[in-house]
Amino acid sequence: MEAVAASTEVWVLGWSAALLLVQVIAQASTIGDLGPKYLFSARDENRVSKNVLAGRLLRALRNLLETYPAFIALVLALALTGKTGGIAATGAVVWIVARVLYLIAYAAGIPVVRTVIWTASIVGLAMMLVRLLG
Repeated sequence: MEAVAASTEVWVLGWSAALLLVQVIAQASTIGDLGPKYLFSARDENRVSKNVLAGRLLRALRNLLETYPAFIALVLALALTGKTGGIAATGAVVWIVARVLYLIAYAAGIPVVRTVIWTASIVGLAMMLVRLLG
């Protein structure tokens, strides 16, 4: 398993976990306008922050979570089948770079470029899938 642990795809998987933590913490740090009483409660009442950045970061996080399970599954399948490397490794790097750029573009409120970046992340997943199924 030493070769699997050293694969680009597994390395990117580790960095993707760091990205997820960054997004969760960034989003949580922007909802202070909801007040400590609400933030420390069970949040039975669904309140939404009026902070524009908080909304953008929440939507960016939700967007990440839509494709993150597919990314994890692809990395694990590639590692287990020994098909890491090549187009799969390139796809994994494309995916993580696009996800970082997507977060920045979304937080900055850049609409069209954000969609192009999102498309690049999907292309990265498709590259990984091609390698797995090829």
